Amino acid sequence: MDSNFKKLGIDDRLLASINDLGFELPSPIQEQAIPLALQGVDIVGLSQTGSGKTAAFSLPMLQKIDLEFKSPQALVLCPTRELAVQVAEEIQRLASHLEHFYATPIYGGAPIDRQIKALKKGVHVVVGTPGRIIDHLKRKTLKLDTISMVILDEADRMLDMGFRDEMEEILDSLPEDRQTLFFSATMNKSVTNLIKAYSRDAKTLNIKTSTVTVESIDQSYYEVRNRSKIEVLSRLLDMQFNSKGIIFCNTKQMVEEVAETLTYRGYMADRIHGDINQSTREKVIKRFREGKIELLVATDVAARGLDIDDIEYVFNYDLPYDPEDYVHRIGRTARAGRSGKSITFVFGRDIHRLEAIQRYTKQSVKRLKIPTQEDVEGAKADTLLEKVRDVLEGGDYEKYDTVFDRLLDSGNTPSDIISALFHILKGEKTRELQEITEDGEVFGKQPRSYQEGENPKKKKRYGRKRFSKRGDRSEPRGDRNKKSKRISRFAKNRKKQS
Repeated sequence: MDSNFKKLGIDDRLLASINDLGFELPSPIQEQAIPLALQGVDIVGLSQTGSGKTAAFSLPMLQKIDLEFKSPQALVLCPTRELAVQVAEEIQRLASHLEHFYATPIYGGAPIDRQIKALKKGVHVVVGTPGRIIDHLKRKTLKLDTISMVILDEADRMLDMGFRDEMEEILDSLPEDRQTLFFSATMNKSVTNLIKAYSRDAKTLNIKTSTVTVESIDQSYYEVRNRSKIEVLSRLLDMQFNSKGIIFCNTKQMVEEVAETLTYRGYMADRIHGDINQSTREKVIKRFREGKIELLVATDVAARGLDIDDIEYVFNYDLPYDPEDYVHRIGRTARAGRSGKSITFVFGRDIHRLEAIQRYTKQSVKRLKIPTQEDVEGAKADTLLEKVRDVLEGGDYEKYDTVFDRLLDSGNTPSDIISALFHILKGEKTRELQEITEDGEVFGKQPRSYQEGENPKKKKRYGRKRFSKRGDRSEPRGDRNKKSKRISRFAKNRKKQS
């Protein structure tokens, strides 16, 4: 399993960690970046979210660490605190077979005293956000003179978020002979200028993909009004989704409303957005990672950098305004070789934005019919039937012949007894289904916005002559002028009479 990584030059200690994590084949960015990074070459890695870039820079970085020297030897800069925590955890997992290795995340919104204490103990790798790194430099609680490698993860995002000054100040504080690795999803003028100023003959690795999103993601959408969204979401969750999923909303208020309603309906859901403090967000993400909650309702900013491999589906409760945000959202699923699903809710003019997203991603998004109440009930019955069948085939269950005989003696048929048992089992988790407007609408071949837009009756409402083109006018211009004068005189007479 590890032979492909071994060919890249990875040593046995790290290969053992790779085996533990279940990595089978290096991704394209890992295959190209690892050998060059081990040689000490500066790198510019252009690769999309979820491409495996964290391991692409972490593995060579870890191989170069001197474990006997307990001072920061590598620095990883990240745009958000969530990403900083995720990267630090991933590095620690990859270093599981390196004895006495320490990495620490440093970010704003958390007590700085704890971070100072961790730095004083001695760490080999520091992962942090630019603002908090600057705070530690000013306090002299972090020294960068021993750094031999610096990695800028999602460099384009850091620049978009206005961290240019902080990034330049940090890079200026580093030793001149350090190795610099840039990783970015896009290459723009700001990123190019930064690379030119702070790298030495950097080698560019452009991981081209025929499509922007992962092909293993099954993308679909439903036409649903705002007031019906929560009911349609609940129906879909009842029918086919029993594992981890993220529900994206465009606003903090909508996140709160959706999370509260789902919890009220009995789903294991929680939420993260910009107004929730850092410690609470970390607890929510930890519970989500551990499977204690199944549904995470989030805004784009709050979920940035969230890296959890076993997310099986993503709901776009609100359609994002930017196609790039759509890519980032659905990129949370189908990771590490898994498949995933993306479900989007649209209505009215949203369909045109969805078309723009399809052009951007070069992938089609299937339009599906909203499941009816009967569909939901049927799916629940099928699930229950499968569970019973599995138990029967397994043969590992306790016999209740005596109870069954007593029910038969009471005059009940076997069919009635089974029906009653299924009714009880199904009723344990049954919620009351709500009727929505979409239940009474016909599912046409085209999206509803197209059907409504092509209605010719609206064009004839005021008659043809009044709004006809100039070329269609039957009256000569002179006759029309005389007619308008007659109407004007008539209006004046009416005014005098009144």
